[in-house]
Amino acid sequence: MSAQELVAVAQALVGGDKGLLAMDESVPTCEERFEQAGIPRTPQNRHAYRQWLVSTPGLGEFISAAILHDETIRQRAPDGTPLVRLLTDAGILAGIKVDAGTHALALSAGESVTEGLDGLRERLAEYRSLGARFAKWRAVITIGEGRPSAGCIQANAHALARYAALCQEAGLVPMVEPEVLVEGRHTLQRCGEVTEDVLRAVFGQLHDQRVSLEGMILKPNMVLPGSDCPEQESVDAVADATLDALRRTVPAAVAGIAFLSGGQPGEQATAHLNAMHTRDRPRLPWPLTFSFARAIQQPALEIWHGKDTQIPAAQKALLHRARCDAAARRGAYTPALERAS
Repeated sequence: MSAQELVAVAQALVGGDKGLLAMDESVPTCEERFEQAGIPRTPQNRHAYRQWLVSTPGLGEFISAAILHDETIRQRAPDGTPLVRLLTDAGILAGIKVDAGTHALALSAGESVTEGLDGLRERLAEYRSLGARFAKWRAVITIGEGRPSAGCIQANAHALARYAALCQEAGLVPMVEPEVLVEGRHTLQRCGEVTEDVLRAVFGQLHDQRVSLEGMILKPNMVLPGSDCPEQESVDAVADATLDALRRTVPAAVAGIAFLSGGQPGEQATAHLNAMHTRDRPRLPWPLTFSFARAIQQPALEIWHGKDTQIPAAQKALLHRARCDAAARRGAYTPALERAS
């Protein structure tokens, strides 16, 4: 894929009013969510779940792309059609999570680094042949006493940049995901400071690795107070803090920004995204969209409950959340839209 083609794919990922469906949960994470919802944890249920997600009628109206797990990108419908084909036939680009998860960072208690660079060049080539057009790598940063350390930030930023360079070499658009976790007692201001430190380090490393900013997508956290912080901020305060952090650190050349939900309930994540598009501020240099997982999937998962008879209702719930998030991209989301379903 040429540099121009990479840019075209990156722009398609964040184009229009659409967003991304993140359905790349690892097997343990997927089964943990099944257990919480009272769904038997079996390979057959994982397959069935992912199949009805990607085959939801009308999904392509609000979703530009879906991030898949290694297991999913190889799966087929009962008639033999690859699930990737079901997506592309609906006008949805297929992507793939390629990191190998987080591991303890040596000599740094309570911190982690994401691994998976070994053999990545070969895996990217295979995923490209299976239909992937972009990839994702997630780094995790925690806030706490003495955390994050400079070593943790730099180690994760370096890994993200090397991954991104390998993606572009292989003809895949890299989605770069440095997530500052919401768990903790930290304030909104502290989250903003750490988010800025992390993004500065990431873009420094991306520059050093010669990554084309026009051919990549940033997937950051929103700036939020810690989940255990006694002072929870307003929707507008979160929107302002998030936009401030991004303006100070993200180059205008980046193709787009697709927020992760970071454990927020669906309606809350949607409201925060909507507020970013309604603030009285100068025009943003990049499109802002969503790349949500639980914030889109959870209501549908609970309705499905592992029963085929519930699939139409579950798909309707999935489509509703995607529709609300697409409205938030236009600054047109309201509580009335929730009730309209």
